[in-house]
Amino acid sequence: MKVQKPLAMCFSGHRPEMLPGKGNRSVEGYKQLKSMVDLHVYDAINEGYSVFYTGMARGVDLLAALTVLSYRNIYRHIKLICVIPYRHQNDKYIKKDAYDYGWITYRADQVICLQEDYSRDCMRKRNQYMVDHSDKLLAVVKNYKSGTGMTINMAKRKGIPIDIIDLNSLEPLLEPSPDSAPDYLK
Repeated sequence: MKVQKPLAMCFSGHRPEMLPGKGNRSVEGYKQLKSMVDLHVYDAINEGYSVFYTGMARGVDLLAALTVLSYRNIYRHIKLICVIPYRHQNDKYIKKDAYDYGWITYRADQVICLQEDYSRDCMRKRNQYMVDHSDKLLAVVKNYKSGTGMTINMAKRKGIPIDIIDLNSLEPLLEPSPDSAPDYLK
């Protein structure tokens, strides 16, 4: 009898500065993005995915990791694997990001550190590692000429499914203009 390898999904996305509200968690656009990531993770679990890889960068990676850990309270079989590109990746993280990084790595099922020191290609190596070990990618992207864009291309070359949350098409929904307010609020 052949043992089937568990289905794995990895995450890729931008740093907080490129996210709605510049990553401010109290901004409505960020809350909507968080809900979208939450729904994608929920759907993946219900499709049979049980292993989730995060690259532990500020922004989408930490958001996705926190989402997986919140679901682990309900779905005890799911696993979170942190893929750290170099040992001191978090040295410049401050406040909430630093706290989240420590909390996530403490709660993760496995932490994989790919190399000791920073190098120009360490993030690409991390992204390639995650794609190589995954059966699906969830990407949150605004700029396709970025590390996230490169990761999408890696997943395309591998031929795995890609779920994309394109921030360009969502921007009008996530960041309503003052002109869109009802007349009684103007």
